[in-house]
Amino acid sequence: MYSYALLEPECFYIIEEKENDTLTLIQVKAETDSCMFVLKYKDQTLSEWKRKTDAIHDIIELVSDDAVKSWSKAYYNSEDAFYSGDEE
Repeated sequence: MYSYALLEPECFYIIEEKENDTLTLIQVKAETDSCMFVLKYKDQTLSEWKRKTDAIHDIIELVSDDAVKSWSKAYYNSEDAFYSGDEE
């Protein structure tokens, strides 16, 4: 069992927040003395504050910069497919 306190700001991680939960890509955007502001990338990007003491079942990996670039291209290209500029 891990906690959010182990995560570094501006880094991307793949985590399993609860046992047998789906894997989630997160990015820590800000840190205070007792909390972390986290972006969660799922069907939509979600943002939330987490206590540093909040549990994480497993930190699967710290995602490399190259992997983040590849993922980012795929994620944002597929997001654009849902919106077209032809709406009237």
